[in-house]
Amino acid sequence: MRYLTIGGDSARQRRVSQIALGAMLMGTVTDEATSFAILDRYVEAGGTFVDTANNYAFWVNGTQGGESEQLLGRWLRSRGVGDELTIATKVGGRPPRPARQLSEDLEGLSPQVIKESLARSLENLGRDHVDVYYAHVPDPAVPLEVQVETFGAHVAEGTVGLVGLSNYWSWQIERFRTLAAAAGLPGCEVLQHHHTYFRARTDQGGLRSRDGAIGVTDGQLLSYLRAEPSMSLVAYSPLLSGGYVRADKPLDESYDHAGTRARKLALDDVVRETGATANQVVLAWLMGGEVSIIPLVGASSVAQLDETLASVDLELTADQRNRLDAAGQN
Repeated sequence: MRYLTIGGDSARQRRVSQIALGAMLMGTVTDEATSFAILDRYVEAGGTFVDTANNYAFWVNGTQGGESEQLLGRWLRSRGVGDELTIATKVGGRPPRPARQLSEDLEGLSPQVIKESLARSLENLGRDHVDVYYAHVPDPAVPLEVQVETFGAHVAEGTVGLVGLSNYWSWQIERFRTLAAAAGLPGCEVLQHHHTYFRARTDQGGLRSRDGAIGVTDGQLLSYLRAEPSMSLVAYSPLLSGGYVRADKPLDESYDHAGTRARKLALDDVVRETGATANQVVLAWLMGGEVSIIPLVGASSVAQLDETLASVDLELTADQRNRLDAAGQN
């Protein structure tokens, strides 16, 4: 396993494995025995960064979520795992009543909601703090100043380690950090957005808004991260739910453009040269670039996880990386 540090110069920084394990479907789609086996194998391989959210996975059984956090809590207690593992969870995307699909009617990010949701997450996880706490989706009804103050207060009381933002626009990230710096409060130190080798059109797919798809890593966000090397990007859905390797998993319409076709040709070439799977090449490409990226991967079996973990040992040559980077640019 390889490791990097998140949190920049913060005294609360954490050293984490460069592959994070997503627990989204654990406790619902993935049964408890299988989930425990995946978590055990991840830790055995040196994994230290597990990600969940307070709304996972409400849509499976028509609940408000919490099943994933609760399963993680049972696993943590049964294995006696403590602070050596970095646990991340999120607030803001929980439906206010049982639901089966995402809507605009979410819990939001008011100070009271964050306080109550954090307490519930800590109870589910069986912990007195969460290492990384993300705002899951932007809440335009709550000013960024209030969000900064609220997350900062929980850092000060010790219930939150690092503050993260997920699915925020680049300007919101910069304003959040600027407001925090001016107030002497913790700023956003970790991001979580969708990122992969193929590039999605931001006017389609993803979490939709009047301005296009939010949560999709674009050139503006990548440029921002290059200018702020102390920040890390946790990249969710990096393998497109099997879209790189499974014919029965067609790509979303947002990937239906000439750039994707060019990138697929380059990816196929590198797959042939390395003998690795397309998934492994994509993960190696994400981890080896100039921007600090942590792929966030799910797994439905130990075998699937093992394929992912093998990407850590795949070293792309400079020529292979350059060809992958350049594909679809013209």
